[in-house]
Amino acid sequence: MSADSAAPARNSSVAPIRLGINIDHIATLRNARGGHHPDPLRAAKLAVEAGADNITAHLREDRRHIRDDDIARLAAARLAPLNLEMAVTPEMLEIALATLPHAVCLVPERRQELTTEGGLDAASQVDTLGRFIAELRRTGIQVSLFIDSEPAQIEAARTVGADAVEFHTGTYCEAAKQGNDAAVGRELKRLIAGAREAAASGLEVHAGHGLDHDNVVPVASIPEIIELNIGHYLVGEAIFVGLSQSVSRMRALMDGAREALRHGDAEAMAGEAR
Repeated sequence: MSADSAAPARNSSVAPIRLGINIDHIATLRNARGGHHPDPLRAAKLAVEAGADNITAHLREDRRHIRDDDIARLAAARLAPLNLEMAVTPEMLEIALATLPHAVCLVPERRQELTTEGGLDAASQVDTLGRFIAELRRTGIQVSLFIDSEPAQIEAARTVGADAVEFHTGTYCEAAKQGNDAAVGRELKRLIAGAREAAASGLEVHAGHGLDHDNVVPVASIPEIIELNIGHYLVGEAIFVGLSQSVSRMRALMDGAREALRHGDAEAMAGEAR
């Protein structure tokens, strides 16, 4: 038997996985002293050169990091598809319709929070979201909902006409940070089940929040997930190794996980979470 014939069967149907870089905290650093440095647009350019597929930016109500001008410049530069994270408010709808980003991700937002603390409760606001999303999709903007991987939220996302869901991975990442293997396994199973359900419902599946070089591979090994959005960790790591290296390593880890899937190694890459 040849070495080739002994190799595991290759699954060519596994989709590639996209990497979205959230540049919010470049703006956080800039805003600490005012002025123009460091420039989020320059960071976006470096991230794309290092392997990012799209750029994510969250325009918050209080403008604590990304500002309106940043969104306008990112949209005009057309470095990569722009994913605008925003709350479900009339002001943000107006901005999105004027800017026309490639995609919008609707997120929960509370003024006092340090960062987004959980998924949007789509199930409790189906009527509001349905009208809001219809306005966005009418102009060709793709819409995702940042939700927890729960059946009721996935069903609501389908009902309101979203194109995609982005699963909140913060609980999984916190369990991994604490070394709680049992909780990690539970959260991965929840993400896997949710990804399968969402994909079967016709929704594109994304994920993000808290992902880093140490915990990304099991999530990137879930075949239905085709996009990860990562920001704070990569910007923080860039202080030590540079943004290009920080992003390119993440790109390599994600691509490695996908290549293992194509060779039938999904169970090993996902830590046998199933």
